[in-house]
Amino acid sequence: MDKKRTIMDDKAISRAVARISYEICERNKGTEGICIIGIISRGAPIGRRIARKLKELENADVPFGTLDITPYRDDVSGDIVSDATDIPFSVTDKKVIIVDDVIFTGRSARAAMDAIIKRGRPRCVQLAVLVDRGHRELPIRPDYVGKNLPTSHSEEVKVSVTELDGCDSVAIYS
Repeated sequence: MDKKRTIMDDKAISRAVARISYEICERNKGTEGICIIGIISRGAPIGRRIARKLKELENADVPFGTLDITPYRDDVSGDIVSDATDIPFSVTDKKVIIVDDVIFTGRSARAAMDAIIKRGRPRCVQLAVLVDRGHRELPIRPDYVGKNLPTSHSEEVKVSVTELDGCDSVAIYS
């Protein structure tokens, strides 16, 4: 994994977040009943940006929380003692929009749905991702996609966000 190609820079990521936010407003006819839940780690800052953009567009606060899917993953064994989830509102009867940086096999999205449903019964669950790289192992498809990025199994997609990495970018390593 030594060859790096930058696919999205900070401006492209900003445009993708704005586009996803507009699509969320259109599909849901505004922000009434919506909440945003970002998957830790890089889905959380992207989700926070979407929540801020929705406030800017609709002049309404959209509840935002973060979700640690580690206890719900099917590829982690043993006792998991910590859960960094912070969802300070009820998901019951809400339109829950899960936000992640990259969708690949679909297993993270499945884990997120399990975690959310354990907290209540949402009206519906939608999925927003910055990058869809294909190769699903589960029948899960995002509702909102910043960029479709066909990749091979041997490639790695790395999303960097200013909040955690000091810059915004999406790169493929091969």
